[in-house]
Amino acid sequence: MTVPRILIFDSGMGGLTVATCVRAQLPNAELIYAADNAGFPYGAWKEEALVARIVHVMGALIERAKPDVVVIACNTASTLALAALREKYAVPFVGTVPAIKPAAAQTKSNIIGVLATPGTVSREYTHTLIHTYAFHCKVILHGAKRLAEIAEQKLKGHAPDLNELRDEIAPVFRKRDGKQTDVVVLACTHYPLVIDEMKLVAPWEVNYLDPAPAIARRVSDVVADLKLAGPQSGVSEPDTVLLTSARGSASESLAAYGAMGFRRHEFVDLPV
Repeated sequence: MTVPRILIFDSGMGGLTVATCVRAQLPNAELIYAADNAGFPYGAWKEEALVARIVHVMGALIERAKPDVVVIACNTASTLALAALREKYAVPFVGTVPAIKPAAAQTKSNIIGVLATPGTVSREYTHTLIHTYAFHCKVILHGAKRLAEIAEQKLKGHAPDLNELRDEIAPVFRKRDGKQTDVVVLACTHYPLVIDEMKLVAPWEVNYLDPAPAIARRVSDVVADLKLAGPQSGVSEPDTVLLTSARGSASESLAAYGAMGFRRHEFVDLPV
């Protein structure tokens, strides 16, 4: 049986939460993790420029890794550039979108918090999900400016500042008519990295929705549908991380990737 090659893409380390679940779902797959660390963080980019960058970077990554499936393990990239990627490249893509639908199904108070990057909060795609699936709920969207960076720093061995973290998540905890937020959507793959700390500083207990397990199940379904056969021609080896820049490649970053199972690293030369 042919081993599927899966490319998992994010702006930084947040997609490692998805990679962990994909590895558990498909333990025999060859995983290549790609981080556009030269462009991190994505949340501050202008839309047109970011779409162009993601499409540009993805071309180089697909050429390098020759994947069977690409996972866009980033809400910002998925809500903004997934359609353009599917139009440009023939490889199947699995995206990541805010878990608004399951949150609306789970909430008892009908008050839902959505923690996201500022970019994801502003996307029309996000608002369409709310209008379609959570029209009967009070949805508190919060663009957390520093939360992804806090999570990234934790992976590098720096303990989060709990006071800063409390301030970052506080806006989604609301009370209304005797009810309060009972579900919080983690609409950035970085955020589950600091879920334990969030639970410590949250004003009350809520159900946090991590999209990674659902993404992994979808990847498994896509791989099964491909019915792969024959040898593969790619040159990447298992457990490789591809980086778009040497910036951020200090020992603490590489150690963090290694701890998550990606013990080889390479830099991808982007086309002009």
